[in-house]
Amino acid sequence: MSARAASGHGNRRLAIVLASVVGGMIALAYASVPLYDLFCRVTGYGGTTKVAEAAPAEVADFEVTVRFNANTQSALPWGFQPVQSSLTLRAGESALAFYRAENIGETPVVGTATFNVTPQIAGAYFNKVACFCFEEQYLPAGAIADLPVSFFVDPAIGDDPDTAHIRTITLSYMFFDAGEEALARYVSADADGASLN
Repeated sequence: MSARAASGHGNRRLAIVLASVVGGMIALAYASVPLYDLFCRVTGYGGTTKVAEAAPAEVADFEVTVRFNANTQSALPWGFQPVQSSLTLRAGESALAFYRAENIGETPVVGTATFNVTPQIAGAYFNKVACFCFEEQYLPAGAIADLPVSFFVDPAIGDDPDTAHIRTITLSYMFFDAGEEALARYVSADADGASLN
């Protein structure tokens, strides 16, 4: 094999390796968000709460106070606040709280909420049974919606040396405008429903 042929073969091989590395990096970039989300949900990292089917059968003999916080993106013309400022419950006890959203703008808007808990380390022990987070909320101008969140604090929070001292947790929601595309789906559905009547 001539030096020129060997060089061409080496260049092709290098190009394939580099293309594979770039392809792998692109695939990793697309996978990183869902993988990070899964990691946070499993570990409670970053104040991400866990999701549960139901509260545990056992209830602890100590209480935890859950405070509620609400924020909106500046571009979202909504009033958004918790209906109650806090609830005190025993660890393991199921609770239901409400947030209220009101479209104070002059046009319909679709919002989507994200959430976290503080202190962040408590996220591993804060379990949501049902929640409005990540679900689109369509509010016509002037409309009000009461949004429920069902949750419990895992009694194991008292067994972990890093969290045994925690007796107050803050649950925070942040509403964002879901965008024109989301709004168009709801406006289109409203128009279709009106044309059927």
